[in-house]
Amino acid sequence: MRALRWHGKHDIRCDTVPDPKIEHGRDAIVKVSTCAICGSDLHLFDGFMPTMKSGDIMGHEFMGEVVEVGTENKALKVGDRVVVPFTIFCGECAQCKRGNFSVCERSNPNKEMADKVFGHTTAGLFGYSHLTGGYAGGQAEFVRVPFADTTHIKIPDGLTDEQVLFLGDIFPTGWQAAVNCDIEPTDTVAIWGAGPVGQMAIRSAILLGAKQVVVIDRVPERLAMANAAGAITINFDDESVLDRLKELTGGKGPEKCIDAVGMESHATRSFDAMYDRVKQAVMLETDRPHVLREMIYVCRPAGTLSVPGVYGGLIDKIPFGASMNKGLTWKMGQTNVNRWTDDLLKRIQEGQIDPSFVITHTVPLEEGPGMYKTFRDKEDGCIKVVLKL
Repeated sequence: MRALRWHGKHDIRCDTVPDPKIEHGRDAIVKVSTCAICGSDLHLFDGFMPTMKSGDIMGHEFMGEVVEVGTENKALKVGDRVVVPFTIFCGECAQCKRGNFSVCERSNPNKEMADKVFGHTTAGLFGYSHLTGGYAGGQAEFVRVPFADTTHIKIPDGLTDEQVLFLGDIFPTGWQAAVNCDIEPTDTVAIWGAGPVGQMAIRSAILLGAKQVVVIDRVPERLAMANAAGAITINFDDESVLDRLKELTGGKGPEKCIDAVGMESHATRSFDAMYDRVKQAVMLETDRPHVLREMIYVCRPAGTLSVPGVYGGLIDKIPFGASMNKGLTWKMGQTNVNRWTDDLLKRIQEGQIDPSFVITHTVPLEEGPGMYKTFRDKEDGCIKVVLKL
């Protein structure tokens, strides 16, 4: 089969590899119809995530048709159309029973490695390094789905791939980010990053009743898309984020702040951002936390910081004293995808939202390697790339 594989920093290739096989009774094999490149994939592309190996198959946003099931899998049958969430979960451990699927205790076969790095293991993730299990990803013609009797979302007839594909990651990720804010009707929600997750967080915050949503970015196409949803936009190249947020909130700051950027944040004419780039270049810091610093500073006292943006390791110069003394609440983590998908699928069916709005580029799988750079560099108005098979 064809698959997009990682061969090192900035080196993604479309290779021919063996087809996957059933390895456990709960497995299923899915023939992929549509997949996507996620902003999190760019962290791998740029070489910021450890424990990648040459030849690893990329991708964790994918869907398709079940073509084979293991003997213990009673939830799926051949011919079922499914979206596969990026978090692999057993459905039986203590964390899964609480709905904390992203920290499933059983789905990461490299548990000992994760225990050493994080203190405890997280769930296994598709196509996202050996720290999270080393599972082959979904930018491929076929995928083996472990724990497939739980790790799936069945799709009813009448919905296109493009409408439902993002139920596997960016839609529930943006939704969880907004839900974690406990939004009140009087709240201003400030969102850093108007990429795909940020766009979903914008619409989620609006659906959940925020008084106003403010989005910080500098890419014109992203800001225009955010504005079309009803968000107030701030281009950080053109104006002060701090001054504008004070103006919009009567000097009090936003009650709720969402970091939809993560480890590769950018800033213009900012000393701390330059400091981070230097430290990252010499491997004294893994992630660039400019957005976290700015959120702590501007958030209203007793407010909430929600962090769906991915961080991979160590960050520096975080004003934790300000966070503690202002009484800020932090909520973060990989997405508990299946906690939200029944509700979100219903909202799609009812026409409350069509997540396909975020797609700007649709290409065959073979063109995927070139699209990584286009997406990373925000060329040609690129906001979200979908790959068809």
